[in-house]
Amino acid sequence: MGKWIRRILIVVLLGVFVFSTWKLLSIRQRYKTSQAVYNDAVAQFTKPAARPAEAGTAAADTPGEPAGEPAEESAAPETEYAPIEVNFEFLTEINGDVIGWIYCEDTVINYPVVHAPDNEHYLERDYRHNPDPCGTIFTDMSNTRGFNDSNVILYGHHMQDMTMFATLKYWLEQDYYDAHPVMWLLTPEQDYRIELFSGYVTSATSDTYTIFYGPRPEFDDYLQTALSQSEFRADVELDGESHYVVLSTCAYSFELARTVLHGKLVPVNSAGGVPFPETA
Repeated sequence: MGKWIRRILIVVLLGVFVFSTWKLLSIRQRYKTSQAVYNDAVAQFTKPAARPAEAGTAAADTPGEPAGEPAEESAAPETEYAPIEVNFEFLTEINGDVIGWIYCEDTVINYPVVHAPDNEHYLERDYRHNPDPCGTIFTDMSNTRGFNDSNVILYGHHMQDMTMFATLKYWLEQDYYDAHPVMWLLTPEQDYRIELFSGYVTSATSDTYTIFYGPRPEFDDYLQTALSQSEFRADVELDGESHYVVLSTCAYSFELARTVLHGKLVPVNSAGGVPFPETA
């Protein structure tokens, strides 16, 4: 009788092992597929931003000024452009929900951003609406389309392969923040430098998820509260007239825990990474 029990136990344990291995391989394959989808999106729709041609040499048109001398530097203020370009024309033909692209140099964060009328659709769908456990980076349904509200909340999964928004937790360390103090948000109308100023773990039910649609004293208090909770120190000037983003992902330190980063949107001189005509 004892031998049969041992044999049954061995068979059961072997079955559990086989099932667990299959499940793990299946999850890894889905992650690889999702990563390939977004790698392909980066390859199709983005490229390093082209910079305006540098000034050439000045021709000699006055006595005593030899040809070929470097042109004098312009006194105009230095302009700033997003570091990548995004083909929003092509991208929005594929999905009209796309409203932007978020990018952080030397990190995995390099994704399209969508807006939908609910907070469920893109939880397990990619930016082409196909089933995908990694989902898509999306803005809160209560935000208006675009980035005109005082604060816009962006959600992304905390994936085990450290894609999507899983790496937000790294910013809670001062050294990592110091190496990556800025992200970029590109849109068809205007690009922004995201100056990160606060990061911490909070509850999904906290006041962090309050949305403000315009300047008001309560929003000034909201910004100061966010700043006071930060795990890192930042030198970013806050004002209630500017626009901000809140990046949010799951954390696992307690039930309903979330890791969040706050950033100030600072407009630069490009849209989709392409310099505006007057600055090109």
